[in-house]
Amino acid sequence: MSPAAALARLRSLFRRSRPEKAETAPLILSQHRIYVLPTFSGLAFAGVLGVMLIASINYGLSLGYAFSFLLGGIGIVSTIHAFRNLLRLSIRPGRVEDAFCGGSAVFHLLIDNPDPHRRPALRLLGGKMAEVRGETRFDLPPGACSDIALALPARRRGRMPIGRTVIETRWPLGLVRACSILAPAMEALVFPAPELAPPPPPPGSGGVSANRGAARIGNEDFAGLRAYQDTDSLHHLAWKVFARSGAMMTKQFSDIGDADLFFDWHALPAALSEEARLSRLAAWLLRAGQSGQRYALRLPAREFSIDRGDAHLYRCLAELALYGSAAEET
Repeated sequence: MSPAAALARLRSLFRRSRPEKAETAPLILSQHRIYVLPTFSGLAFAGVLGVMLIASINYGLSLGYAFSFLLGGIGIVSTIHAFRNLLRLSIRPGRVEDAFCGGSAVFHLLIDNPDPHRRPALRLLGGKMAEVRGETRFDLPPGACSDIALALPARRRGRMPIGRTVIETRWPLGLVRACSILAPAMEALVFPAPELAPPPPPPGSGGVSANRGAARIGNEDFAGLRAYQDTDSLHHLAWKVFARSGAMMTKQFSDIGDADLFFDWHALPAALSEEARLSRLAAWLLRAGQSGQRYALRLPAREFSIDRGDAHLYRCLAELALYGSAAEET
């Protein structure tokens, strides 16, 4: 086989080792998925070893031969240990922590070591191989499954797949790099970055519903009198009115509760861009969620009725994250 054909063969094998689509779990690192490449230190080590061997041949140095073959054997053993440090590892997707744009989405991978020996000095790398965006260093105890978190920067709102992920080791001597390329089926949701100092919601139907400050039946503030009914408590009977006029009237009390907020896309200033509108709505949603107020959200393609709670907040933020994407319509 010619050198060009051999090089083309190696490139073809490497392309097949890089999965383009998400893989089903568990991902088991068999010998066909692990690649061993020399590091810069390994290349320097090989160069020095070659110089030692040539000098030993030229000058007939028996001790030089011994050192050359000893160091060569150590290099081979180091390569085998690096390869075995990844062999038979099993990787499964874990939970995913969503993020706001500009933050970091955290992907948890469950990595199982089935062997009775420790797997030291492992690294998990996320993003493009030429531009590592996230890195986690860890060791695996013998016969245990560990939850390894990989944080990746969230630069765009929407769905964020973990993409191609590399697990590697340079243990024990750093002469070689044993690695495997993975594509776990995992994705995070990236919400719009909330506006740092948003203005208060505009009054009226654009920002706050018409029942702002409306009284609800309660027992805090006196709200007036009404005709007595048989089911009314005598404690609420207006005795002074009864003494003066003989009419039986019942006192009414009310609670002035917090406003029910109504966030409307179309009520935002026309000068705001699409991303600025999403950021402002995200800030308003977070503020309303923290205060415990009820709120509704209206977008051009969807509307959420008045509610409160973490689930309602997540649904609204998720709709903002997917706004304008194809996934929003599915």
